[in-house]
Amino acid sequence: MKKILITLFSSLFFVSLASAEIGVNVGVSGNAGGFVATATENENGEKDKAERTGTAGWGSFFIEKTLGERLAFGIEIVPGGLESETEESVVDDKTTSDTSTLKTQKVQVDFDNLRTAYLMVKPTENLFVRAGYMQVDVETNETLATGSTYDDTDLGGVVVGIGYNQSMDNGMFFRVEGNYMEFDSETVTASNTDNKVTLDSLSGASGKISIGKSF
Repeated sequence: MKKILITLFSSLFFVSLASAEIGVNVGVSGNAGGFVATATENENGEKDKAERTGTAGWGSFFIEKTLGERLAFGIEIVPGGLESETEESVVDDKTTSDTSTLKTQKVQVDFDNLRTAYLMVKPTENLFVRAGYMQVDVETNETLATGSTYDDTDLGGVVVGIGYNQSMDNGMFFRVEGNYMEFDSETVTASNTDNKVTLDSLSGASGKISIGKSF
């Protein structure tokens, strides 16, 4: 359902864009933000919950179709990926009833192809507010004592923001913006066990600087 919604929105955007001769904004952005994630591991009914924080910086590009002077809808894409830090832990892996070995477990996550479909409203000439739906591909990279792996998945979420836009006579514009992002929860199951990991929450705040051109 998440993929259908964002695909439909994108299709409507490009149909509108193709039929328009003016009223198009294109630009690039630099972003930096901090995030908080909580997750729960369910191993044979035994649950272990953890929380992690992190920071990230990324670039993006966007294209918008304006509808009059106060409203626009657009699509923003992050062409690269965001990588989490690698979490390591040492576990006592029992090989027989009398022996055991210490094994190092590693878990790392890549977030790829972050894309956002959004609406932007300008209550004044320079001030704007923005709200949109996000989707990102999640690739899990793990080395576990059990030898199991977790399937890749995707996450959906919402973003809301407020910012300031300064337009110039030559059609160039400059923006500064603050955003809050929140992703949906998701559960993945290990390949050879019933162990499950649930992303309970993933949210963060970011700042953005953009430069673009209006046509």
